[in-house]
Amino acid sequence: MSAAKIHPLAVVEAGAELGAEVEVGPFCVVHSGARIGARTRLLSNVVVCGHTSLGSDNVVHPGAVLGGTPQDKTYRGEPTTLSIGSGNVIRECVTINRGTVKGGGKTIVGDKNLLMACSHVGHDCVLGNELIIANAVLIAGHVHIGDRAVLAGAVACHHFARIGRMAYVGGMSRVVHDVPPFTKVAGERVRVRALNVVGLQRGGVAEEQIDELKRVYHLLFRKQAALAAAVATASAPAGSMAAELIQFVREWTSAPAGRFLEQFRTDRPPAPPRE
Repeated sequence: MSAAKIHPLAVVEAGAELGAEVEVGPFCVVHSGARIGARTRLLSNVVVCGHTSLGSDNVVHPGAVLGGTPQDKTYRGEPTTLSIGSGNVIRECVTINRGTVKGGGKTIVGDKNLLMACSHVGHDCVLGNELIIANAVLIAGHVHIGDRAVLAGAVACHHFARIGRMAYVGGMSRVVHDVPPFTKVAGERVRVRALNVVGLQRGGVAEEQIDELKRVYHLLFRKQAALAAAVATASAPAGSMAAELIQFVREWTSAPAGRFLEQFRTDRPPAPPRE
């Protein structure tokens, strides 16, 4: 196994762990407690903070800061973590923050994601695999994003929002409520526009599954009936993608703010007593 290659102008603190064939470029700083997996490359001017782990075969471009302290006023220096998987490409000036105690203490990024320049991932987020996060996307704390979702340029996500897998969010959209899986959304309040057929086909989804999704999508979003009434009567085979869509929409429409995760937050002040 080849040793790590560390540029003489880089700083790797004692206590950092570097896997085989890791490359640390000039002006990078790897803090004590960071762990970097085999063949990961930090090109230059990258900061990897303590309590941060990266898997293998990641490429991190200049200016990225991984594992910075959460931008949360309740944070008191606890040893929370950031975990990044393998095969990710993290472009220029991306920032990904560690978790908070109230959010479970972990920010998690999966495998084979592309995070484009100047995008931000807040504390306690959970990002899946094979995502495309375009330039200047802003993801607030506690956001969950499913596999193979695409967020186009300058999307802004409200905290505690969910974006379902294989969803497509149009550029400059304001995600203030959950985004159903397998759909295309856009606009200031992310209206559902269409089924993400192209994304489904590129993801290798069988045509019969796409046809079933089309049937359910039409029932939920294209008929004149109210969405809450439509989802109450919708059905699909258990375990199918169409059933996943129905369940997600059921949770979305039942959540008071349209954000299902909001009900699990632990930092709300107690409600005042009723008079």
